[in-house]
Amino acid sequence: MIYAVGVIELKSIPVGIEACDDALKASGVRLISAHPSCPGKYEILITGSISEVQTAIDHVKVKFDMYIIDCTLMGRIDQTVIEALMGAQPETEKGALGVIETYSGASIIKAADAAVKAAKVSIVDLRLSRGMGGKGVVMLTGEVGDVTAAVEAGSDYAVMQGLFSSKAIMAAPHEDLWEHL
Repeated sequence: MIYAVGVIELKSIPVGIEACDDALKASGVRLISAHPSCPGKYEILITGSISEVQTAIDHVKVKFDMYIIDCTLMGRIDQTVIEALMGAQPETEKGALGVIETYSGASIIKAADAAVKAAKVSIVDLRLSRGMGGKGVVMLTGEVGDVTAAVEAGSDYAVMQGLFSSKAIMAAPHEDLWEHL
């Protein structure tokens, strides 16, 4: 069972690789992903118990503080967000479409978590950093009222963090659009 997710974004690819190695060696965390993101950032996603993830993050903060862009520990994250991070998006009925964009991968995970906890919505896609200038995007579907409430909740989180970029809500997206999301 996954207890917590930690996200560390660094402004150097070589230092990011070294920080990832150190994080994995500092505690019993498991690596979800580690990769360069645009432009010239390195993103690390780890999982484990809250204490293991906190230990790994604290270790990276001490040793690599001047390279950290964003860093967060998320405990009790909604299982649908974790599944989306792992690349699994179940088939869902197409309804309204809501999209939230943030300036970091860590902030979109927390915005997605706030969104799915605020209303009955499904995650269509959750994208972090790669090919998006380091931004994050979550796409949600459900009834119009639920999508609106979810997008507002996720966006409010990102605004409070100073990492909100933009949002959109479409009550009835064109069928062709669904094929290209």
